[in-house]
Amino acid sequence: MLVETDDRSGFCFGVKNAVEAAEEALIAGKKVYSLGQIVHNDQEIERLHELGLITINYDQFRKLRDSTVLIRAHGEPPETYIIAEQNNITLIDATCPIVKRLQWKIGQTWKDLQAKGGSLVIYGKEGHAEVIGLMGQTGNKAILTDGKSNLEKIDFTREIHLFAQTTMNYSGYDSLSEKIRQRIILAGNNPDDLLHIHSTICGQVCNRQPALEKFAAGHDVIIFVSGSESSNGKMLYEVCKRINPYSYFISSPEELKREWFTGKKSAGICGATSTPQWLIEKVRQKIESLDF
Repeated sequence: MLVETDDRSGFCFGVKNAVEAAEEALIAGKKVYSLGQIVHNDQEIERLHELGLITINYDQFRKLRDSTVLIRAHGEPPETYIIAEQNNITLIDATCPIVKRLQWKIGQTWKDLQAKGGSLVIYGKEGHAEVIGLMGQTGNKAILTDGKSNLEKIDFTREIHLFAQTTMNYSGYDSLSEKIRQRIILAGNNPDDLLHIHSTICGQVCNRQPALEKFAAGHDVIIFVSGSESSNGKMLYEVCKRINPYSYFISSPEELKREWFTGKKSAGICGATSTPQWLIEKVRQKIESLDF
């Protein structure tokens, strides 16, 4: 059976940079804490824990003193940096450059809106690590929506600035933009005058969808490798499943089932932006070792 790995799968730049920053510090002998899971993949977390990385939550972070803490690619709100300074904590800031730029843009826009009024709306997932950092740039006063919730909080008679969490999908963002446009019109105003839509979705993440659709269609069976907590993984898996009903979600090679490959001539392996290449390779080796 032909087994092919999707060469676009695996860590995005931001996650790769964060993992490498952690490895570099650990190899140098430093005791490093990660504020939250550095990546939504249990296999990779276990590997980094074996190297010495210690994952902590916010309560534990507030109690730390004179330590080294890594900020993951998702980024952090301003409060985290204030606490670090107060507690003499050295930060390894691995915030993705794209997220860092988005944080700055939201912060500047929020400051500008204070003088003239209006709404700053963030399209994202409540509780997501990146969203916590983005909301923090506005003192948690921005309007957070998943495309349906909290729309009633928007003032459709005044200026509206719309931003998206970097890992949201384009179609949902376009749909939300259109909803806001229509409500501005219903309020008797011109959306071209009031609505400012900022292009903030990461192309490296979301442009994978068309290529993944083609990859899924080109194989009899698809094995999607991802951590169960990865929102990016869940979204990309659904892309595969929609195109190819013989798509299966696994987090480790041990979850593979021989019957998935019965009567199949080709298998494609792909994964999320939080899936390490070494894990994808282990899955490939496991499939190739099966006796068909």
